[in-house]
Amino acid sequence: MKNNKQIVQNTEVKVSKAQLEFIRAHKNRMKKITIYQIIILIVFIGMWEVLADLKLINSFVFSSPSRIVKCFIDMASDGIIFYHIGVTLLETFFSFFLVIVVGLLTAILLWWNDSISKVLEPYLVVLNSLPKSALAPVFIVWLGNNMKTIIVAAVSVAVFATIINLYTDFKEVEEDKIKLIRTLGGNKKDILFKVVIPSNIPSILSIMKVDIGLSLVGVIIGEFLAARAGLGYLIIYGSQVFKLDWVMMSIVILCIMATALYQILASIEKRFK
Repeated sequence: MKNNKQIVQNTEVKVSKAQLEFIRAHKNRMKKITIYQIIILIVFIGMWEVLADLKLINSFVFSSPSRIVKCFIDMASDGIIFYHIGVTLLETFFSFFLVIVVGLLTAILLWWNDSISKVLEPYLVVLNSLPKSALAPVFIVWLGNNMKTIIVAAVSVAVFATIINLYTDFKEVEEDKIKLIRTLGGNKKDILFKVVIPSNIPSILSIMKVDIGLSLVGVIIGEFLAARAGLGYLIIYGSQVFKLDWVMMSIVILCIMATALYQILASIEKRFK
């Protein structure tokens, strides 16, 4: 008996050491990846600045990091840049909320009623494949040159893919789990709230990570055509009056915003894993 206990203890020690080594190796690998990413970013910014200083690229057309920082400080001094950022963020969050709510409710409806899903599925596929930028001028005619048009344009970019992906994931829930609920006397509502939705929480969060980026893209498309404020408006207005520092600064801010929003949802997703 003692020998058996010693063998078990030795095995547990070996397993725990192997686990610790794996975790340590994984952490080191992730640190190296982060360091490489930072190095690439620093090198890119440095080369951009040097090439602009040496006149190898036209700093009026391509701007430079120092000019972008100066432009941001100038516009931040009176708070105008924060107003434009706030407008874009507000439109993005509202569009994102509508995409998730409409997408989730529609996917539940399609899962609930197979006849409705068969009728609507081809239309969803067509609407999803339609270039959304082509619809923006139509939205302006229908809704006017205002924030409603921007939000509708943003929702149209993401909502159809969200519905299709969620509905597909709902249909792929393990049949054994559904049979178990039915065996225990559960109805379709129980299957939805105790099996389908809980099983698809990781999938929903993963789709949300994509949707936040698509919502931002949709908002910028809408602001290009129907806005008096926002980063998309700054890009269009800056290109029209040849203030290309505004254009490049807005693009850089959009990159930072997209990264930050994605990371927020990624951190939320980790908590559910």
